[in-house]
Amino acid sequence: MRWDNLRLTDHDTDTAATPLFARNAVARTFDTPDFRGITFYEVRARSIINRVPGASRVPFEWTINPYRGCSHACTYCFARKTHEYLDLGSGEDFDSKIIVKINAPELVRRELAAPKWAGHHVAMGTNVDCYQRAEGRYRLMPGILAALRDAANPFSILTKGSLILRDLDLLVEAAEVTDVGTAVSVGFVDDALWRAVEPGTPHPRKRLDVCATLNDHGIRCGVLMAPILPYLTDSPAMLAETVRRIADSGATHVAPITLHLRPGAREWFMAWLSREHPRLVPRYLEMYGRGAYAPKAYQERIRREVEELARQFGIGRTNAREARRITPRTRPTGPAAPPPEQLTLI
Repeated sequence: MRWDNLRLTDHDTDTAATPLFARNAVARTFDTPDFRGITFYEVRARSIINRVPGASRVPFEWTINPYRGCSHACTYCFARKTHEYLDLGSGEDFDSKIIVKINAPELVRRELAAPKWAGHHVAMGTNVDCYQRAEGRYRLMPGILAALRDAANPFSILTKGSLILRDLDLLVEAAEVTDVGTAVSVGFVDDALWRAVEPGTPHPRKRLDVCATLNDHGIRCGVLMAPILPYLTDSPAMLAETVRRIADSGATHVAPITLHLRPGAREWFMAWLSREHPRLVPRYLEMYGRGAYAPKAYQERIRREVEELARQFGIGRTNAREARRITPRTRPTGPAAPPPEQLTLI
């Protein structure tokens, strides 16, 4: 989505020199301990429920994204390139210049009520996190969730944030009238790597606590085990520890996704890698030399290992908590199961 879809009114049509921000848009800079160094650009969007391009490798068609840019500052975030569409940088700008669609709740309610809307499933948190820190200030999600609940419209949420628990009551109410799914993103549980590559996110342990709380309240929640970082978090021991912690959270399922490096994210992540792990740069250049994705054979091996670990630790059993209690916490050995169809990458 570009700036011409974020103008305050439909009358900003000066084509002689289109500004970065439309006339009357509000840009505020907060220099406080909570938001030091972050600039919020408050805009009024023209639309909010967006159709995903058909060529996208995602299992959903419609999304709601109340924010652009993300203070989670994950070095690998595939959405970084989208900031360039707004004439902003995909590096520090993406982490610190956050676009806030302040009219998102009212737009959601209006668009859900439109005669042409057919009640499609809506995915949230699939571009940038809708429960990033900015949501604590702007509180856009309660209005969005209330609109989806009132329309009995199915939806799902993917997040690395713990702020979703603030809206637990709304999620429970929505689940009584429509299909609600949630997932938290936890690719690894190593403290040092978390601080290095996901500096603005809650601790992985906190995210898994979120998963447990959602499931305890009847909101099904799984874990997107993403990204798995080649040569950093893909050892048998690290995979086993991550899956064991996921099982302990009561996750309904686990879906492993290997790091992919699209333009924008690729440059930012490789710069980090060259500073922190220069010995791995040649390996990454070999692995990702032909495109954004790791070789299929590598992805399949990771998928098989995680799938076997999930079976070992009881993820997906009807009684997840009982499964966690009786499952031995040892790394499984022996041959992996044959691979099913490759997971869709998000």
